[in-house]
Amino acid sequence: MPNIKSAKKRVRVNQDARELNNAFKSDMRTAVKRVEKLTASSNADQAKEALATAVKKIDKAVQRGALHKNNGDRKKSRLSKKVNAL
Repeated sequence: MPNIKSAKKRVRVNQDARELNNAFKSDMRTAVKRVEKLTASSNADQAKEALATAVKKIDKAVQRGALHKNNGDRKKSRLSKKVNAL
């Protein structure tokens, strides 16, 4: 545990950021799983709507810094490919 005041603050700030990043990533993963579930059940209309939501969540996670840009692009590309295959 840090003794210096600024180090204590860094620990607190890092903890808050980690919790927020985990929340963004969890929200994104849920949206991605929803799209995959809908594509598996061949529900094209709902899958397209869910894809739009998932892309939005992925972009938000990338913008926040919780996810690397290339990782986000790869996820969007793979999801789009699955939805377009329907």
